[in-house]
Amino acid sequence: MRVVRRIAQSLCIILLLLTARALSAQKEEQRIRNIVLVHGAWADGSGWKGVYDILVRMATTSASSKNQKPPSKKTSPPPSAPSLSRWPCILVGHSYGGAVITEAGTDPSVAGLVYIAAHMPDAGENEADDGKRFPSDLSKSGAIKKTADGFTYLDPAHFQEYFAADLPAEQAAFMARSQVLNLADNFKAAITTAAWRSKPSWMLVAIRDRNIPSTAGRP
Repeated sequence: MRVVRRIAQSLCIILLLLTARALSAQKEEQRIRNIVLVHGAWADGSGWKGVYDILVRMATTSASSKNQKPPSKKTSPPPSAPSLSRWPCILVGHSYGGAVITEAGTDPSVAGLVYIAAHMPDAGENEADDGKRFPSDLSKSGAIKKTADGFTYLDPAHFQEYFAADLPAEQAAFMARSQVLNLADNFKAAITTAAWRSKPSWMLVAIRDRNIPSTAGRP
């Protein structure tokens, strides 16, 4: 499993570097040096640490790991948009983070988008509808729970099975207990403008992901 995780991280890094170089070649006078990593639901920025560490060691680009804002009663998109750089940047979204960067990517400072095992909704669509159109093992498992006040979380007993299958048991257990609850209504927030329609975009499809099925991506 560690080998699989390292291969996945390597593929992610290669995709990010190719993206940065391609965009930099188009605009040499404004080299892309900032990569904003956006996590998905039931997680936080620490999930990107493996990728962040590799990018920093490479010293060819700077990496900025951004936590999403805590859940709120807001239902208009983007519910958890990251703080964007004042300089040209690339937004990278994982899982639910794909919906976040799709809307946040319309910001003028965003030069391109990268989707890592993520939904890629169009204008008028929302995360909940995409989940129904492309049902995953997780969505069919009953492991997604809801609190009395409307927040969702993953049953810790099934967290590793459906959300962190390639991680060591101890690490998955820690993530299960430290997961960030997400307001259920956030998944119903419709995208107003899909940034990928007007900006360079790439996608890494994980064919064995149990949360975001490979069919969820767009050509």
